[in-house]
Amino acid sequence: MTKGKVLIDGDIIAYRAAFATQDLTKKDATAKVDELMDFIIGETVDFPFPSESDYQTYITGSTNFRFDIAKSAPYKGNRAATEKPKYLGLTRSHLLDKYSAIISVDEEADDLISKAAAALDYKCVVASIDKDMLQLPCWHYNFGRKEWSKVTPIEGTLFFYTQILTGDNADNIKGLYGIGPKKADKLLDGCDTEESMWDVVFKAYDGDVDRIIENARLLWLRRYDNEMWEPPQVA
Repeated sequence: MTKGKVLIDGDIIAYRAAFATQDLTKKDATAKVDELMDFIIGETVDFPFPSESDYQTYITGSTNFRFDIAKSAPYKGNRAATEKPKYLGLTRSHLLDKYSAIISVDEEADDLISKAAAALDYKCVVASIDKDMLQLPCWHYNFGRKEWSKVTPIEGTLFFYTQILTGDNADNIKGLYGIGPKKADKLLDGCDTEESMWDVVFKAYDGDVDRIIENARLLWLRRYDNEMWEPPQVA
């Protein structure tokens, strides 16, 4: 049974290929991109002779609305001093030139993938190792772990509200002090609607709606152009 079009996180591929070939040649770097792409397409595309219509790759551009949203801490500020691999520009260009990757403007590749998934009514596969993608109610293929999973709509929403509580260290998004995934799971246990999840988060933040909205907008993957997350309408 077909799982639908494959939406590939090119940021991960570009970084992995560049890191793996730090001490090698440019040819090795582009070959590593090809190796990773061939593996992902071979594992996820249902048809024996995949065409470009069966998959799409996305990479993040230089501008991102989240830099303006973040007030509590600089978005991805913890990465500022991290040295990028020397072939990263090359591996990104190779994804653009050979695989017709789409580059984001004022948002991230994650947002492009999320919007594409929504347009496909989530009849698709997201190929990534990024846990943030687990907001999306569709098939997921973690090509690092070689693992398949299927996220339901309520599971995707629950994952998102869990992140609001915990924050995301990888992106320098500060959650609530002392709340990790286990405590967040306990707080949200039994919630089966977004409204009930909002109520838990609202109480945990002592009613600080501005902080909740800041974190939520940083974490939320857009479903349509220029979307800004809003809290659910609670009666």
